[in-house]
Amino acid sequence: MAVSISDIKALRELTGAGMTDVKKALEEAGGDQQKAIEIIRKKGLAKAAKREANATTEGLVDVLIEPTEAGQAATLIELNVETDFVAKNDKFIALAKKILEAVAGAKATDVDQALAAPLDGQTVAEVIAEASGTMGEKIVINRVARVEGPAVTAYLHKTAKDLPPTIGVLVVTDEAAADVAKDIAQHVAALAPGYLTREAVPAEVVDKEREIAREITIKEGKPEAAVPKIVEGRLNGFFKENVLVEQPLAKDTKVTVAKHVESTGGQIIDFIRFRVGS
Repeated sequence: MAVSISDIKALRELTGAGMTDVKKALEEAGGDQQKAIEIIRKKGLAKAAKREANATTEGLVDVLIEPTEAGQAATLIELNVETDFVAKNDKFIALAKKILEAVAGAKATDVDQALAAPLDGQTVAEVIAEASGTMGEKIVINRVARVEGPAVTAYLHKTAKDLPPTIGVLVVTDEAAADVAKDIAQHVAALAPGYLTREAVPAEVVDKEREIAREITIKEGKPEAAVPKIVEGRLNGFFKENVLVEQPLAKDTKVTVAKHVESTGGQIIDFIRFRVGS
């Protein structure tokens, strides 16, 4: 008999078994949840439940860039596991490649869409569930990003020689700025800016930073008349530390990222940065 997605999800939460195993158990039990639980327990599949609470702070990032009519599109994923031993395993790395291709093929922009993407006659979620059972560790897609633009440049960085890349960056530019996009991507990997421009910083974040700067300034005993100017100076310091275009360029701190890009006559449109476990 056909079983619903909601029934499958509910039984997965109760048992921790893989999606395919849960579906088969429900079908065998005629949709009866209690009977399905017994079937799963008898087959020893419920042992996967022990992994559900495990932390998945290791893993890798991977990216796929494809041509489009308007330029390029890129998909970046973060696939996590419990230990670096599995993270550097060839089977896990190969699994990540297959998942990335499926996610990019589905043009997924978030984790839910990624998990629903078709892969080898199953969904990505089902493939992950089976792989988790085979490898003996919890495996999760932590993040997914898809960007499009005239030019997209990717940079993958290894934080350890024997591990796969754990920092992934995408930089979207116009064609003119594509020549310096790798410099920008490496900068983003190293400096981890939070925002592209000042205008992109949420108003509530700016207000909070201004409030903190004011409290610090007052506690320092600065003259009341000087407080507003000092506060704005400190706020400018916050922007220079957290806004990409205002940061000193990593490879040449004498110029800002904005100046480096301006030399090409182009512009940065967007950027994405993933770091495994963060």
